[in-house]
Amino acid sequence: MSTAEVSMSHAQRDRLEDETPIEQLAEATLSDGRVLTLRLAVEADAPGIVDVVHAAFRARRPVEPPPTALLESAETIAATVSEGEAVVAVLDGRIVGTIMIDYSNSQLPPGEPAAALLERVSTDPATQGLGIASLMVGVTMNLLAMRGVTSACLFVRREFPEIRHWWERHEFVFASSFENSWFLRRPVPVLAVAPDADAMRTLGRALASVLAPGDLIVASGDLGAGKTTLTQGIGEGLGVEGPITSPTFVLARVHKSLVDGPALVHADAYRLGGFAELEDLDLEESLADSVTLIEWGAGVSEALSPGHLDIQIVRGLDPSDETRWVFFTPVGERWQDAPLAAALTPVEAS
Repeated sequence: MSTAEVSMSHAQRDRLEDETPIEQLAEATLSDGRVLTLRLAVEADAPGIVDVVHAAFRARRPVEPPPTALLESAETIAATVSEGEAVVAVLDGRIVGTIMIDYSNSQLPPGEPAAALLERVSTDPATQGLGIASLMVGVTMNLLAMRGVTSACLFVRREFPEIRHWWERHEFVFASSFENSWFLRRPVPVLAVAPDADAMRTLGRALASVLAPGDLIVASGDLGAGKTTLTQGIGEGLGVEGPITSPTFVLARVHKSLVDGPALVHADAYRLGGFAELEDLDLEESLADSVTLIEWGAGVSEALSPGHLDIQIVRGLDPSDETRWVFFTPVGERWQDAPLAAALTPVEAS
């Protein structure tokens, strides 16, 4: 993500001032240098959540009938939190964003398969431009993956096509129309857990079993997260020549196949200023016949292909814990029926 560096914690617990236990999900350093905390909401957060929801929905154009979000109270929000879940974004000790999650399937349009429904997605209008909404969506998708959910959905009123377009930029697609709204869906990332470097390489070998020539992989994660280690496993699984090391200073390396399969093109966009500089690497020349993996490629390399596999590697907030949570998000038609979960789940089980 271009606006922040994100670290995620798995089930890290803390307490509010009244000793209510909370579960912190992530921390992000925003573009202005402040640290945003993303955590699960508790019932005591209800007054702060309702303030943000009301402020966000009042900032939109007036519509008829008015949004039911404006009828929310601290009591109704507290009930929703207790019955489902909510993610809150906290900045300078104050709640500035929320996404509420309904797992009941009771509000879905008739005939729609089960999915987690995202509701009351709101950010404080005073914090616009900091990327908080996008951070909340990313963390919420990862949370749903940890909960074992496979699909997320939401409603967008027809009066707000710009909001629909925003969600479509976050991989949600139109599924159906329902009353005065569009109904959008997206798959939840496939989650695999790698407790150490050997497990990360094993995960890469498993992923290689579903890769094909023309595939583009966009890998993200902070320094030392394990992107190159995962790539080493992919290279082993594809049967390409080595060694595979970080391409930071050479920008791109081509590892030819030793088994008459696709080559592995391993690139690094960390030092690149944008897509124009990425184009200068001529990756498109080899894209159709190779598997291409670009580290630090989020927001830069997706234009190379209409579909790609997004991989986000997340470490916990405890520096002594080597465990990595690896989230695989398929984007585009190529990945709709790819057996990602079947290929990767046995790795974690072992």
